[in-house]
Parts: sequence; C-alpha cells; structure tokens
Amino acid sequence: MFSGLAVVLGAVPRKPTTRDFFLEEADNDAFTLIVLTEGRRVILGEIGRKVSLNRDDISFEMYEERDEESGGYHVTISWEGPSSVVFEDCLDFGERQWYGGPEQKEQYWPIQKSKLEKYSIISKEADNSAVSERYWVNSAGWYVYIQPEVPLFVDHHNILDNHICFVAEVAEPYSSRRPRNVLKYDLWFFDTPKEAHMHAIHTYLGKPSGVPDYRMIQYPVWSTWARYSREIDQENLWAFANEIKDSGFPNAQFEIDDLWEVCYGSLTVDERKLPDFKKLIQDIKALDFRVTIWVHPFINKDCEPWYSEALGKGYLVLNEEGSPDSSWWNNNGSVPGYIDFTNPEAAEWYSSRVRNLIETYNIDSLKFDAGESSWSPQIPVQNGDIELHPGHIVQSYVRTVAQFGPMIEIRSGMRTQDLPVFIRMVDKDTLWDFNNGLATLVTTLLQMNMNGYGLVLPDMIGGNGYNEKPSKELFVRWLQANVFMPTLQYSFVPWDHDDEAVEICRRYTQLHAEYSPVILEAMSAAVESGEPVNAPIWWLDPQDKDALEIWDEFLLGESVLSAPVLEEGAVSRDIYLPKGLWRDGNTGEMITGPQWLRDYPAPLDVLPYFVLEEKHN
Repeated sequence: MFSGLAVVLGAVPRKPTTRDFFLEEADNDAFTLIVLTEGRRVILGEIGRKVSLNRDDISFEMYEERDEESGGYHVTISWEGPSSVVFEDCLDFGERQWYGGPEQKEQYWPIQKSKLEKYSIISKEADNSAVSERYWVNSAGWYVYIQPEVPLFVDHHNILDNHICFVAEVAEPYSSRRPRNVLKYDLWFFDTPKEAHMHAIHTYLGKPSGVPDYRMIQYPVWSTWARYSREIDQENLWAFANEIKDSGFPNAQFEIDDLWEVCYGSLTVDERKLPDFKKLIQDIKALDFRVTIWVHPFINKDCEPWYSEALGKGYLVLNEEGSPDSSWWNNNGSVPGYIDFTNPEAAEWYSSRVRNLIETYNIDSLKFDAGESSWSPQIPVQNGDIELHPGHIVQSYVRTVAQFGPMIEIRSGMRTQDLPVFIRMVDKDTLWDFNNGLATLVTTLLQMNMNGYGLVLPDMIGGNGYNEKPSKELFVRWLQANVFMPTLQYSFVPWDHDDEAVEICRRYTQLHAEYSPVILEAMSAAVESGEPVNAPIWWLDPQDKDALEIWDEFLLGESVLSAPVLEEGAVSRDIYLPKGLWRDGNTGEMITGPQWLRDYPAPLDVLPYFVLEEKHN
C-alpha cells in the first residue's frame, strides 16, 4: 500500500488504548483514515489524495498515542516532499458541528455552513480574514491543529463533498523560495468540544497574558470614523466632543480617526486642518475624555521625505522581484509601501516616530489599523524563517505595537492570542444580513473567541455606514447585541434618532457599565485558565445537540446568556436556554433549562438576557 513512501506508524511504543487508527487504500489512490473506538469503526476522512505512490522523495509519518495527563488521544500526520508536490488531506464534516478557522465577511456558525474554495490561511484583507488560525474543533470532541510551517489552503465542500480539506501547496501567497513542501498536523480526540478546546488552548493557541484597560471595558469608545469619515478638522472635532459631553453619555475615550496626517505615513499633523492640535487635545481632555488617534503601517510614495527615508534604509517590505509597491484603501493616486516589521530596525524606526507623536501632543493611546500580510507587495520577502512567511509580518507588527499599552487596539492576528490588548472586528457594514451585517456580529464574536481571541472590540455600533446610515431599529438592535460583549464603540450617535432611541441607548449603555465587573472577571478567567470571554452557549453543556447549533446567542463568562434580536422588524424571537436555573434579566422570572422559549417578547426596547443562578450537572 505504501510503495515508495517512508512510513513510520506508531513510532513509539504506547500503552493499550481504546482507540486505534489505521489506513485503508481507497479507490481514488488516496487513503481512508479510520479510527476504531470502543468497537466502532469511524471514517475520519481521506488523506494523501495528491500523492503518487511511486515516488521515493516523499515521506509520510503517522504517529499515534494517548496523552495520560489530559486523557486525550491524538494522531500526528506528516507529509514532506519537494516544493513542486501538492499534499491534500480531507476530514469528513459528517453530521457534526464544526468551529474555527479564519475570520470571514460572511461569518457562518457552525462553519460547515460556509463554502471555501482552496482558501489561503493567512491574515489577509480579503473576506475580513484579519484573524486567521489553523485550528478547527467539532461537536464530537475532535480538533485539528495545522503546524505554522505548512503553506496551507483550506477547502469546504469543493474538493470533496461534505469534507474540510487541508491543502499544502507552495503557491502564492507563500514564498516560491521554500525548499520543500510539508503538511503536518495533530488530530486530537476528547469526549466533548469543551475538553478539546481547553486542551488546544493550553497546547497550541495560548491565552492572554493580561487584561486591557478597564475604562474601555466599562464605557464606550467614541470614534470620528463612521460619522465624519476623513472630513475632520479642528472645528468638528471640538463640536463632536462637546456633543458627547452634553449628551450625558459616559466615555472611555475620544478617538480621532482618518485623516489627520499631512500625508499617509508621515505621522505628522496636517496643520491646515488642525492648526492648533495640541490645544485641541488639551481642551478635549478638559471635558474628561482621554484622546486616542488612528495610525497604520503604510507610507505612500508621495509622502516625502518619509517614504524615501524608509526605502533608502531598507525599511519597506519588498516582493520577490525587489519592488516595494503595494496597495491599501488610502492609495489616493499614489503607491504605498508597507513597513517591514520583521526588520527590528524598521520596527524601532516606526515605534520611535509613534512615541514622538504621543509625546508631542500628549495623546493617550492609539488605534493600530491593518497589519494583515496581504498588504505586502506580493510575493513578499521577509526576515525570519521562510516557512513562516508571509504570516511572520502579522506577528511582528502586532507585537511591536502591543508595547504601547493596554488602551491600544489592533485588528489582525495570527498566533498572537497572548497579547493583553483589544483586537477589533474588521469593519462591519450597515446591514442586517450575513453579508457582513448585524447577523455576523455574534458569529464573529464566537469565531474569534474559539480561536483564542477573547479580548474582542466589536466595530462601530450600527456599522460603518459605507452603504447608508443605520436606521433607528438597526442602531438600537446593534447596541443591544453589543451589551454583553467586552466593550462598546459609538461613532454614529444615539441622538441621530428620536428621544426614544436616545433613552433606550442610554439604558443599555448603562447596563453594559453595570456588567463591566463581570466582563473583567471573564477576562481574568481567560488570563488564568484560557476560557473564552464570550463562549457559545454549548460551553455550559457541550453535549447538548440544540446548543451546539445555536449561532445567535452567546455567553458572558459562564453567568450571562445574551439572545439579541438580529432580524429586521422582529418583536419576538425563539431562545434556547441550556441546562441550569436561569433568571430572566427583564422580568425576574426563574426558568429551568434546557428548554426553548418560543416567541419570547422583544419589542425594540427589550434585549433578552438571562443570568445563571444555579448550575445543573
């Protein structure tokens, strides 16, 4: 069966287990991967689909063992060969629910509902895939972790129907200079997805090393972006700050977004728009705001002398042809370069200029945008291990900027779950549906948490308004969905609507503040044990089949269940409560789960939520 392949199977002696893995040759020259567990024969999938059996330059290893400490079983599968070879292993979705993988614009949950066609698993701008991890877990208690050196693509339902396929191919966006190709992954088996996920956190993903700024947890961030876009100046910034102050709404900080620079990448204030920026910041602070500012990792070619300095010193990412030319959303007729944070000198050059900005204007903190590897000129050349390209720049960027403290925000991530800072959802659109609208707010929250990123900063309440401004209903429902997430972020404002909307928003902004100690407690638990801050509701009963399918409810820690209304025009919704004794947050009624609450009344001023008073085993 393995003619021409070097095989190591069960390479190390092990104790007898109740699970055994073996391979059978399939009709299509692939191998069927099978596990025998407690007398049952379970087909896991097909592996080696692209491998020729007659080659002696391909090695295959399959090693299995029981982990005595965790009680889990695992099999490690490894293919290695020349860079011209493509490896393709597929796991059967079956009837299981699957979670994990990359952040997506159309964020379906569980993820087997989505279709991906040979999709590169890197942090990239396309499809909002800023957070991209090589980890998947399913409702049966299996999880798979693909090693970071693999040039990985993933496929749902296309290569093989009802399968998730992992493809290793030395092709764009991965470096063409890789000397070999490798597909290596660990497949673990536990009794429940909760056990599996906690093992993955401690073995591969990691947990945050601290909690972010508490005032950002407690009170809203107020951003200029959705309201003003790039049309900011001294007058409207001052007017906006006073509007917020006069409204009586609390604040964590006043965030000055795009466009304050004289040119993109200068980190120099445009005094034509902001003639006395230092005094403006001082005056806004006198209104009891902290002030933060938007920055990014690009320098446009027409931004002189900064661009020439960066290029001359070798501080920009080059592609394999030696060009620094890239693109981003603010090209403005120019061509940008992307600062090469894998070069320590370039990272320090950027950091020192940011520090100078902070010190000159007494700025409190920063919003660090972008950071995805796809902004690099393609195919990028980076410092460090070539088998970690192009993702190495993502880690280098966010680790560089994380030094600026607990008030910052980032938006990209790849093996950076340990950072103690907020990570923002990529911009949401002002829509209701799964096309990056409100329907994806909860699913994105769950997706990020189940990839180990629990310190989530949801994007602007009401969306970014790229298509249109939010209606009163959408704005209120968006805020309600945010309440039990880690923080709130306004840009469109409650008083864009009528008095009823203002009072509803005031009430739920206050409710969020009242629960901020619970949010902090959940974050502290994430630091201590790695548990999600906002888990899917099956976390309380990981073998509850109904709970395993729920996409529009979520937990805060293990004590609050939020079930926001996400459908336009709806004034009621069905709610599933997992096992336990629950107190209705609106009526005070005590309800024993598991049970469905059909047509729970939820007019515009009602956010359905429930507090767990007593756990049931």
